[in-house]
Amino acid sequence: MTMGAVHPRVLGYLGRALSLELSAVQQYMTQASLVGLWGDMDAAERFRHETVEEMQHAEKIVQRMLAVGVAPAASQLRAVAHAPDLVGLLRHNTVLENDLIQHYGEAVRFCLLIGDGANAEFFQELLSDEQHHGAELDAWLKSLGGQSSRHLERATF
Repeated sequence: MTMGAVHPRVLGYLGRALSLELSAVQQYMTQASLVGLWGDMDAAERFRHETVEEMQHAEKIVQRMLAVGVAPAASQLRAVAHAPDLVGLLRHNTVLENDLIQHYGEAVRFCLLIGDGANAEFFQELLSDEQHHGAELDAWLKSLGGQSSRHLERATF
């Protein structure tokens, strides 16, 4: 597949996807360290696991971009969202995951509209993964019962 064979809007979806995935990597990595400082090693480990998964997504996108003949470039990373407690962090993370889900859903629909089945399949795989992440985050948040301020006296940034 060469760059000429890929619709410019699909290239835009790939670039935006890379930016969102690298934003997620940065956010989860930072949050893993933060909750580790709070002494919540279980949450830190979960955030580290999410960091790796999002990094794998970013790597897939880079590989896809290279395969279609474009240089991977994330346009802009989002600032890391912070909160004084785990519930607040998870709420921010659900927003980011929902943005990824929305982005991939739109990319799939567009690719199907223009008859680009290969890229539709690529984005669908990422969409499925992010929907799973979103469901896991929702379940984790619900398991905490919306308890607030457990870590209010702890360090934030």
